[in-house]
Amino acid sequence: MGIARASIARRAGLIAALSGLVACGRSKSPAPSAADRPPSSTNGGHLTISLVGTNDLHGHIESLPQFGGYLANLRRARAHDGGAVLLLDAGDMFQGTLASNLGEGAAVIRAYNALGYAAAALGNHEFDFGPVGPAVTARPGKGDDPRGALRARAAEAAFPFLDANLIDATTGAPPGWRNIRPTALVELDGVKIGIVGVTTASTPRTTLAANFAGLAARPLAATIAAATADLHRQGATVVIIAAHAGGVCHRFDQPEHFESCEADGEIFQVARELAASGGAIDAIVAGHTHEGVAHRVAGIPIVEAFANGHDFSRIDLTIDRASGRAIDAHIFPPHRICAPDRCAEEAYEGAPVVPDPAVASAIAPALEAARAEREEKLGPVLAIPIDRAQKTESPLGNLFADLMRAARPGADVALTNGGGLRADLPAGPLTYGRLFEALPFDNRFATVSVGAGELAEMIARNLGRENGILSVSGVRAEARCTAGSLTVKLTRPDGRPISPGTRLTLVTSDFLATGGDGLLSDGLRRRTTFDDGPPIRDAMADLLRKGRAFPRADDRALYDPAHPRLTFPGPRPVRCSSRGPNSPL
Repeated sequence: MGIARASIARRAGLIAALSGLVACGRSKSPAPSAADRPPSSTNGGHLTISLVGTNDLHGHIESLPQFGGYLANLRRARAHDGGAVLLLDAGDMFQGTLASNLGEGAAVIRAYNALGYAAAALGNHEFDFGPVGPAVTARPGKGDDPRGALRARAAEAAFPFLDANLIDATTGAPPGWRNIRPTALVELDGVKIGIVGVTTASTPRTTLAANFAGLAARPLAATIAAATADLHRQGATVVIIAAHAGGVCHRFDQPEHFESCEADGEIFQVARELAASGGAIDAIVAGHTHEGVAHRVAGIPIVEAFANGHDFSRIDLTIDRASGRAIDAHIFPPHRICAPDRCAEEAYEGAPVVPDPAVASAIAPALEAARAEREEKLGPVLAIPIDRAQKTESPLGNLFADLMRAARPGADVALTNGGGLRADLPAGPLTYGRLFEALPFDNRFATVSVGAGELAEMIARNLGRENGILSVSGVRAEARCTAGSLTVKLTRPDGRPISPGTRLTLVTSDFLATGGDGLLSDGLRRRTTFDDGPPIRDAMADLLRKGRAFPRADDRALYDPAHPRLTFPGPRPVRCSSRGPNSPL
């Protein structure tokens, strides 16, 4: 994964210009005030609070005006029946597109202010930008704040960022940054609602280590339970979690049926722990996995709406007015947001979806600033898409590993991580914008001399974990279970064996080389040389501009399923035992 931004040459001026516009976008979408609403219906002593969730926007701001249209309709519906709408985000808001990255997420804040968010959890990628300005990480002797960009965005937000499980590693206390705090307490129609924000326990390994230095992530369930108890002491009668931790489900028509979900998802485990401890949680807005969830787990409603601004989540909570407590929850499937030219065909809450002009105005400068870079043609024309995959070998991963090795001709081997692949390359002319969205992180090259045995151990370690798979160039690897252990044999691309003692020059990303995904040992990290030149993505773009041969998308040299670069037994994570791979240990 790592860090993401646009080309350095233009960034510093654009950050200042785009950030300066944030104050103009602070007004929220008109939500009916109490004076505008009809008298609250007794409705049997109940009222409805519609909880709307988003997650993993990753800078895809172009869909937000249409999303604002759905919100406007829902707010009108709740105003009519005397209820309210609560809008939350589950993190990873900023990084991923030129329009967002050029201003280090400022455009997202302008849009979210206009949409009227109540709070947003911090995601692991909120740390990606590092200091304010073009520096990727804090520079020695320059006084850089490694969380400068994040803190600048928080200061511009009309809503709090929540981070209950992030602490100062030395003091054990919350960091104490402006407008970034563990919890929030809001009141809607007389109901006091507590909101807890948490981020995945993997955050220290899934952002650039230098930007997370000095922080630690506490266990989610224990943190949520303690924060919930504190919110109840403050008078909250409803508690909702915005969690940058998620799960995976494939059907959403029956929230009570969990069969289509992967039971070991991080947020599902948290829900079970909370239920076992008696924590009174009314709903969870989840994120991080880029998947869909609309289920009740251990009695707790949980929603997640994929990624990149394509969908949103919703739970309607029925509140007993006398006690202020939630007595029922209606869970909706993730709802796809209409394309701008198709919204007129869609009705939501009984009215056509009309894109919000205030949100459109808030993001227009960022979209225009990114247009020229986004549309630049790099040369190749793809006859068919080049697909990505995070946890299995893919054509895109192999292509990027090949381009990394080509950009550093002295390297024998290149490695990149599946979590860094963010979009397929579509058919047609390859533009810089397409390349950027496929590889949005501003990681630099890192080079280290490794023994072939050390490289084999890294690959085995990766195959035994659930995080993104490694993409390799320059070697092929065959993994086998031998005497209960996973062993890897390396060969050259032409099939010649590589002995374990052979020295190889490895080029990879600074994300992996500084501890990302737990790949390199401490010894290897100490021996690594880091390149302070342009990001890896821009080095690839330069190769393409110069007309370097580009493989066809259907070229078997790029990916041949019959002869993959990585061969291993069973699905990942591979578990070896005396009974065979992935047998119970």
